[in-house]
Amino acid sequence: MKITVLLLEILIGLIGFSYCSECSGEDCGDPNGPLVNCSLLSDDFVRCDPPEDLKGNVSARQLLGHGCLKFGGTRYGEVERTSVVCHVLTGIDCFGNRTFFKSNVPCIKYTGHFFPSTLLYSLLLGFFGVDRFCLGHTGTAFGKLLTIGGLGVWWIVDIILLVTGNLMPSDDSNWNPYF
Repeated sequence: MKITVLLLEILIGLIGFSYCSECSGEDCGDPNGPLVNCSLLSDDFVRCDPPEDLKGNVSARQLLGHGCLKFGGTRYGEVERTSVVCHVLTGIDCFGNRTFFKSNVPCIKYTGHFFPSTLLYSLLLGFFGVDRFCLGHTGTAFGKLLTIGGLGVWWIVDIILLVTGNLMPSDDSNWNPYF
């Protein structure tokens, strides 16, 4: 008896099932059905816009409700977080809005600066300011070049600054995590 009731419920559920891949409302779709809410899809199935750079404009942040006042930070607590607009990739079936906000995205940008290579530049060619040229600090790099690394003192100080995280790229980007 219980099996027939279970089969009847499954049959009713199958008849009432419909695809909602083009829904515009959050209430579309069967919560017990096979489709997942679009906002819960993993990053493999959505494409998110980069965080919006507000260049320190606090009033724009209050008006929009999202965006980054500053990028980067060497410690977790220093990194600002924001919401970004995400779009579900074509061919992925889900229910709910296919365009949505994803929250708690770090305000970090990468511009191709690698810590290991910069440290090697500093160790091997730091006397000539190559490390500072690579990081975009051209003014101090010329000073370091002309003084031959401050007669070795500037060279050692820069190595210490790099290792402690106090010498970063001039564009306020973070170290690229991929090798």
